[in-house]
Amino acid sequence: MSRIGKATITVPAGVDVTVAAGRITVKGPKGELARAIPGNITVSQEGDTLTCERPNDENKTKAMHGLTRSLVNNMVIGVTEGFTKELQIVGVGYRAEAQGKDIRLSLGFSHTVDVKAPDGITFDIPAQTQVIVKGIDKEVVGQVAANIRSIRKPEPYKGKGVRYLGERVVRKAGKAGKK
Repeated sequence: MSRIGKATITVPAGVDVTVAAGRITVKGPKGELARAIPGNITVSQEGDTLTCERPNDENKTKAMHGLTRSLVNNMVIGVTEGFTKELQIVGVGYRAEAQGKDIRLSLGFSHTVDVKAPDGITFDIPAQTQVIVKGIDKEVVGQVAANIRSIRKPEPYKGKGVRYLGERVVRKAGKAGKK
């Protein structure tokens, strides 16, 4: 049995979970998330715990079992605590500034790059070289952070670009030069 799939999910107080017709809806203090339950996995609620069960032991069903449990758990965590991804901007003259809900990035191009905040996502800029992406949907937070990083990935020679906080960039030696 899937080790992840067989674990139960504890629903904290103040969170309302509704399971109906292959769809799960989770409402909490930070917002509401809804998702279709993949495959033929069943999610049942008993008191303040949720369990995911699979009907058979086929490989596809086993894979969906753990996936479904992780998705539902992330929904519960998202509506209670939310998710964040921190990005760090490295480079001379590279910076970020807030433009209302959106951000404007100066990343060494001949122009600035404006990034629009999708629904449910907020940007926090504690310093010019730091961007924090916040939201209740883990998938969307990660995708927005990846999109921002892809605008100017960290390069291996000087390490300039946008990287996740704590990301290790492998550096290369430059040209040896003439002797």
